[in-house]
Amino acid sequence: MEYLNKILTSVDDFVWGIPLILLIICTGIYLTIRIRALQMRHLGTALKFMVKNEKGGEGEVSSFGALCTALSATIGTGNIVGVATAICAGGPGALFWMIVAAFFGMATKYSEGFLAIKYRTIDEKGHVLGGPFYYIEKGMGVKWKWLAKLFAFFGLCAGIMGIGTITQISGITTAVQNFFDPNASHVAFSLGDMNYSWAVVIVGLAVTIFTALVIIGGIKRISKVSEFVVPFMAVMYAVFALTLMIFNVRSIPGAVMEVLRGAFGFGDGIQGIRAAAGGVLGAMFAAVQNGVARGIFSNEAGLGSAPIAAAAAKTNDTVRQGLVTMTGTFIDTIVICTMTGLSIVIAGSWAKEGLVGVEVTMDAFRSGLSFLPEAVPPFVLMLCLTFFAFTTILGWNYYSSRCLEYLTRNKTALLVYRWVYVFAVFIGPYFTVSAVWQMADIFNGLMAIPNIIALIVLSGVIAKETNEYFKNKTYLRYK
Repeated sequence: MEYLNKILTSVDDFVWGIPLILLIICTGIYLTIRIRALQMRHLGTALKFMVKNEKGGEGEVSSFGALCTALSATIGTGNIVGVATAICAGGPGALFWMIVAAFFGMATKYSEGFLAIKYRTIDEKGHVLGGPFYYIEKGMGVKWKWLAKLFAFFGLCAGIMGIGTITQISGITTAVQNFFDPNASHVAFSLGDMNYSWAVVIVGLAVTIFTALVIIGGIKRISKVSEFVVPFMAVMYAVFALTLMIFNVRSIPGAVMEVLRGAFGFGDGIQGIRAAAGGVLGAMFAAVQNGVARGIFSNEAGLGSAPIAAAAAKTNDTVRQGLVTMTGTFIDTIVICTMTGLSIVIAGSWAKEGLVGVEVTMDAFRSGLSFLPEAVPPFVLMLCLTFFAFTTILGWNYYSSRCLEYLTRNKTALLVYRWVYVFAVFIGPYFTVSAVWQMADIFNGLMAIPNIIALIVLSGVIAKETNEYFKNKTYLRYK
């Protein structure tokens, strides 16, 4: 296992090196310029569209349902575990770069949602298929179909071996074990040097069963579950985090300054990171790399996953759906991840030895909400993480199934894949945390490359139609 971890680390460092980080951020900056900072000028309009469905549009689910399906796949362990992992590895400054990447990522996400509607296909039965594979093939031309297939292949792998299954179920079972059996004293079985408690086995099996019951129903059932669970879990977590902020309001300015100093390799608490990374510049790069990588893992801007769900929305308005899709990044990273990150910095949990993954966030909430009974913060956090991760499993099953559908057009293959996906959820708890996150990072990066190429090539179409839309004030018809 140690040898495997070394290989994964080498591949992860190569995929998420300077070139890809610059490619993702520069694409977001480029698109922001071309659509004239739309994410600032029309955020209010986007938030209004988010809760007001269009009437008479073609598609399979409402715009809100499509957004919830996308949010179900983005609001997950990245918001709790991913933020903690980024700050522990890159210091508090990683949160700053996560927010910066999210701001420009909103322009990227808008463009993805726009193209998803413009180039989707709808058959005579009303079945919708769209996303990067179609806007690559139809927008860039058939000669680029190989790139569309490459994206679909990476998306398939990401769903079944990375972001969709293993990371999520691992986050759930770790959180449950840390709450109910932190010392793993009730061992069910062992694999090599690893002992697995009954809490892991029982919860892993329960999540597997619920996953199977939902995903067999396809996009409509996933959408219905997501429309109920996603708003509930997001509000519950936000209230919990805001309570922590209110009761530690005097510590917020200091935490913000620590984040800003750490973003550029300074700060009192990151000497160890500077030493390991080779000085101030190395510490700054560690903050950038971890902030961007975990930010992309959380909000998926640039990956090309969200437009797969956006394509199913009941709308004929490309700009409108782009705006709705854009709000996903705002909610996921700029709101939820920022709350998590500030909580961790305020409590200083990121610098405590012996804490990894979800343990860091649990320690932060326990410290920040010390006036509550000791068991309450870990229990609420465990509940939130379980909901977050479970809906991410559902959303990514939809994404990866659509990727497989594009590659094979075979219904039998889709049915078999759903059960393979369920099996991946079942075995997910028994992988190491480091290997889990590294595999997720690798496939995220590989997915992003074909999608980013398409966004750059088609940016002219996006900019022209978007700017004309707002020049003609087309959006006023929804008032």
